[in-house]
Amino acid sequence: MLYYLFEWLQKFDFPGAGMFGYTSFRALMAVILALLISAIFGSKFIALLKNKQITETQRDAKIDPFGVDKVGVPSMGGVIIIVAILIPCLLLGKLHNVYMILMLITTVWLGVLGFADDYIKIFKKDKEGLQGKFKIIGQIGLGLIVGITLYMSPSVVIRENIEIRKPGQEMEVVHANENVKSTKTTIPFFKNNNLDYADFVSFMGENARAASWILFVFISIFVITAVSNGANLNDGMDGMAAGNSAIIGVTLGILAYVSSHMELAQYLNIMYIPGSEELVIFICAFIGSLVGFLWYNAYPAQVFMGDTGSLTIGGIIAVFAIAIHKELLIPILCGVFLVESLSVIIQRVYYKMGKRKGVKQRMFKRAPIHDHFRTSMSQIEAGCHVVFTKPTTLFHESKITVRFWIVTIMLAAITIITLKIR
Repeated sequence: MLYYLFEWLQKFDFPGAGMFGYTSFRALMAVILALLISAIFGSKFIALLKNKQITETQRDAKIDPFGVDKVGVPSMGGVIIIVAILIPCLLLGKLHNVYMILMLITTVWLGVLGFADDYIKIFKKDKEGLQGKFKIIGQIGLGLIVGITLYMSPSVVIRENIEIRKPGQEMEVVHANENVKSTKTTIPFFKNNNLDYADFVSFMGENARAASWILFVFISIFVITAVSNGANLNDGMDGMAAGNSAIIGVTLGILAYVSSHMELAQYLNIMYIPGSEELVIFICAFIGSLVGFLWYNAYPAQVFMGDTGSLTIGGIIAVFAIAIHKELLIPILCGVFLVESLSVIIQRVYYKMGKRKGVKQRMFKRAPIHDHFRTSMSQIEAGCHVVFTKPTTLFHESKITVRFWIVTIMLAAITIITLKIR
């Protein structure tokens, strides 16, 4: 809203009004404002949660190998993150921009879904929370909204990169003069690093283009479901999910910025996406909100984000990557989320295989994988065979968290490098 106010004031030569026309200025303002909101509003919201005794049952000192007591810590802290994202975006963003609208819908949609899950856990005293099928339905619904919006909106276009070779001169990369609707996406480690979903359905002839968008919608649903659930599983230690997501957010912000800048996109030989500069504003608010939330969520946590936060930040990461045509970089960038999800799947499958044979067995001491590093064999039920028993030395959760951050930083660097390695 401030963007439109200062755009109007600029007509009257109001001093400083022109600053709001710069993406870099609004992005930095979004970071600062989101950080301040999450820090200031966070303290008041945590006090309210404590006063209302809105807490989720966590492990106590008798269970934790290091004697850490986490009983009575407030949950639903994801509300802090959501508020700190929405306010800067509403104030500083172009609210007519389709990408900004889509990200705001994503934030609210998954925020409500996660809030419902936390509400059932806390107020209904049901540890299972919202039934899994309803979570999946909600994620599929968002995937449909995202996919169909990107298909139907005339504002969602790209300018393809074209290589021009002139005799006696180096190859030059330029962009097409016209904006086009496209199902192309970036694929890492290949010279011509654009993959068109239409190629998979080319056998359909004239219907291939429509079929490619249907395929795109299904891929959007899969990515959103996978990443939001991965972030949810990663939220098991103080500062873990918030820190990893902030690092991922910085990387996505860089990718969005170069995709929205014609000269940089041309230099990096990637598609130019008109209008995607508003995603930079959004992701800066996202980063600021997570950094501010870490003030209270870092060890020892004063508040947990709950599913209100974890489902939301995972969905935001997924939709953002889809919007900038970088969803195939997700397995690299969100490698930590991927490993967390795979560890749970492997653990369940291996456990069920043993159950059919009447044998107690586990692949890891505990899943998701971050819990494996703080669980001793003495905590495993007697007679249960565990494949991976190391490390025998247990790590404090703060050390595990920081090491997961380091891994995410390395994966983020690899993701950015893929723009030039082909």
